[in-house]
Amino acid sequence: MTAPVREGTSLRRSLSVWQAVGLSIALMAPSMAANINPQGTAGLVGRATPLAFLLAALAVLLIAYVFVRLCQYYKHAGSVYVFVGATLGAPAGAIAGLCLMGTYIFYALVTASAAGIFGSQFLDIIGVWNNQPSWSGFLVGFVALVLALFLAVVPAKRAAEVLLSVEGVTVALILVVSVVVLVKLLGGSAPNDASFTMKVFSVPSGTPTSDLFLGIIFGLLSFAGFEAASTLGEETNNPQRDIPRAILGTAIFGGIYFTVVTAIEMMGFGTSKAGVAAFIDSGNTKGTLGVLGSSYIGSWVGDLVTLGAAVSAFGCCLACVVGGSRLLFAIVRDLAPGHPLGRTGASDTPAVAAMVVAVVVAAIGLVCKVLFSAVPFDTFLWSGTIGTLILLVAYVLATLGCIKLIWVDKKMPQVPTWQIVIPVAAVVVIGYTLYRNVFPYPSSGPAHWFPIVAFGWVLLVALVAFLVPGFAQRLSVGLRQLDETEPEVLGG
Repeated sequence: MTAPVREGTSLRRSLSVWQAVGLSIALMAPSMAANINPQGTAGLVGRATPLAFLLAALAVLLIAYVFVRLCQYYKHAGSVYVFVGATLGAPAGAIAGLCLMGTYIFYALVTASAAGIFGSQFLDIIGVWNNQPSWSGFLVGFVALVLALFLAVVPAKRAAEVLLSVEGVTVALILVVSVVVLVKLLGGSAPNDASFTMKVFSVPSGTPTSDLFLGIIFGLLSFAGFEAASTLGEETNNPQRDIPRAILGTAIFGGIYFTVVTAIEMMGFGTSKAGVAAFIDSGNTKGTLGVLGSSYIGSWVGDLVTLGAAVSAFGCCLACVVGGSRLLFAIVRDLAPGHPLGRTGASDTPAVAAMVVAVVVAAIGLVCKVLFSAVPFDTFLWSGTIGTLILLVAYVLATLGCIKLIWVDKKMPQVPTWQIVIPVAAVVVIGYTLYRNVFPYPSSGPAHWFPIVAFGWVLLVALVAFLVPGFAQRLSVGLRQLDETEPEVLGG
């Protein structure tokens, strides 16, 4: 059954597969992520950081399979909200959708903070703003958030083009730096006696192997967003073909890119205690690749990488606002037809929803600064961990929905029965990662609050979904009106 299109509630179908890839890659932000995310993992597993990222890549490929199958069946702006709601019921769909929206909100703060860190550092490098106050990173990050909001309310095609071009340039620069570092490592001419070694894929003695699943959080943070194209199901020309291709292609690219680049980074600094310590500290300066670019090639290269990381972080912030606003738009459109949050503006984009998302992001950052005396790197780490924990809950629900759709309800008979092992493996990996990040429970420090905030958000949205009178029933109306056409299965 095809849903009737209400004026002001539909999105313009104008995007190609490459523009869908643009949103996913921009939200994954490989340039920014490679510069600032691995440091969090290195603090937990040391030289084995690339191994943790490899495990994260394998987990993401399992999850990508789930999104590919669901996007072959559904074409909707609601992403996991629709995937889970149509398979597990409206309350579960609301929980999944609101969880993913929460992740986009926290990740918008993550990336705005990163844009502030790298942006203020670059302004200092070029002499525009020296002797900066402690709040300089927040100011630059706020400017990035405002600009992201502006681009989010113009037609999505224009925003996608900006995202893809910006990220392409910065990724190319990072790959050049990585190749130069690798050549010097192999040739024995690397600074500080660093050398090529496969020890980066082994856990140091004295470090529990299970700690890899603590460090994997920052690996998943790097990959997070690979599924962002699923929110463009109503704006892509051929969604049931192009969206799955965009998601799978982004996941494969990310897996190769992050594993290889992170390994080169760790070897570039060296696998000794001093090398790992320098690797971790790089997050407070130019970023990992910025420091390597300066030491292996020249300071000007490091400066360019720092600028590229700032631009990449901005692009990711924009993608977060775009993805979060479309989820909010899709849920409100079904829950309360006619509400301003469920309507599009003059540019056929959910402008009001985008404004709400940006305001919430700014409010969270303000609370962190005023009440907890946070610096931009604090808001980066805190929001990144919280957002990833929330995201894993949404992934679990989407995976269970995929299993029900294909193997319980049997709505995709083309899919071979044996492939059920893929989503089952995804549930096991995600479940253990969540478990390991909660038990043993961190008793002190900022980490003590991460599970409380993350699962507090999940509990809050669950209470709303199940206890607010008529909530599930109103959502069910919209879910029953989904346009379910015969899916195009890629590769059987």
